Amino acid sequence: MILTILALFLLPIAVRAALYAAGETPRSWRDADWSSIGSLPAAAAHPEARVLVLSGRTGGWKGVVSVHSWIVLKQKDARSWTRYDVVGWGNPVRLNGWAPDGRWYGNPPAVIADVSGEAAEALIPRILETVRGYQYANAGDYRVWPGPNSNTFVASVLRAVPELGAALPANAIGRDFRPGAYVGASDSRTGVEASALGIVGLKAGWVEGIEVNLLGLVVGLDLRRPAVKLPGFGRIGLDPVPSATAASH
Repeated sequence: MILTILALFLLPIAVRAALYAAGETPRSWRDADWSSIGSLPAAAAHPEARVLVLSGRTGGWKGVVSVHSWIVLKQKDARSWTRYDVVGWGNPVRLNGWAPDGRWYGNPPAVIADVSGEAAEALIPRILETVRGYQYANAGDYRVWPGPNSNTFVASVLRAVPELGAALPANAIGRDFRPGAYVGASDSRTGVEASALGIVGLKAGWVEGIEVNLLGLVVGLDLRRPAVKLPGFGRIGLDPVPSATAASH
């Protein structure tokens, strides 16, 4: 059992750390590229409402184990995109601090959810209500581990709007943080989970897959979009979203 735990939880972290040490990734935020990857059209050229959940590997040694997640939305006929992040300095909740599809510490973001049209119109008011009511929005509330952090913030939106049909990556440390023990429905309402402070837990659901959480590190399987979930790597397999068109339905 000990060897299995070491193999599943620690070996992937060791491999990721070795890749980071040998790579040429930015060592500080000053050295990183934060520019747009150019994946989103100009808001004026996209009249439909749209909601996206994005996630990009964070920087420094923290990036070995975790990603940073954020919300991007656009009301119908709006002339600009709106981005919401939570960060660890000052007031946590930030509005339009970076390009909506910007790199995070030089790492291009992955799309976790993408909904357009009337479906997005219906979801946006609830997303905005959740953002305004986020309970860890005061200076000093942010904690890197076990949370609340940027992934805790986005997870709270996914819980409030399960119609997004999405789950944050397995290496989104902080996504499972709650202020106490929890037993109940999974974030997507397609399964069940049991968790203590997001530090240890079990989860099984159609959207979430099967997951075992130990100290915030997650091992599991995605059955809906076949993939293996490993600490440090998140997922190895099919992307969580097949395409923007498919996701919008």
